Amino acid sequence: MAGVFITFEGPEGCGKSTQVARLAERLRDEGYDVVTTREPGGTPAGEAIRGILQHDTAGEDICAETETLLFEASRAQLVRHVIRPAIERGAIVLCDRFADSTTAYQGYGRGFDVEALLQLHAFALGETEPKLTLLLDIDVEEGFRRLQSRNAETQTGLDRMERESRAFHQRVHDGYLAMADRWPGRFSVVDGNRAPEAVHADIWNLVLKAIRER
Repeated sequence: MAGVFITFEGPEGCGKSTQVARLAERLRDEGYDVVTTREPGGTPAGEAIRGILQHDTAGEDICAETETLLFEASRAQLVRHVIRPAIERGAIVLCDRFADSTTAYQGYGRGFDVEALLQLHAFALGETEPKLTLLLDIDVEEGFRRLQSRNAETQTGLDRMERESRAFHQRVHDGYLAMADRWPGRFSVVDGNRAPEAVHADIWNLVLKAIRER
């Protein structure tokens, strides 16, 4: 039986990583073969790119065009080395961010032409696209309150993308909702402002439906 590819998207602080881990654990408890990964990253090359994009490891400012192409490069590697092989063996693949993040952040956030970005996605992804995209929608200010709380606990600062202006992040947020309206068959919007348990309950029901329909 073919696998199922599910992506998690949303603004900063929406709780994606927590929900990916929680869902993966529950699916494994139910006997499913589950692969979790993230963007950018998920492969040695992708993790090196992640360092440049999020933590300034290149030691220089990178222009917006370079940023976009690096995301696509990491994605192409992840698809061919991790996602496709897992789907082909029948696994459920959970990815923390995917191509929609580039559309949201570089398209709606930075102002790049969305249709041009979709062409770049097609080149990087080929035939691989999610069956279900879970959009954890959260108010931008609430997301940053959560980030501040997390960073206080871990004694870390904001990463390169998190340091962008609130106006940038509001455009990202609104862009996500525009994508959900454009592709309602793939996107499911989940209210991320609630307690993690309530969010997980909604996600679980949506994922079970996607698995049954594979």
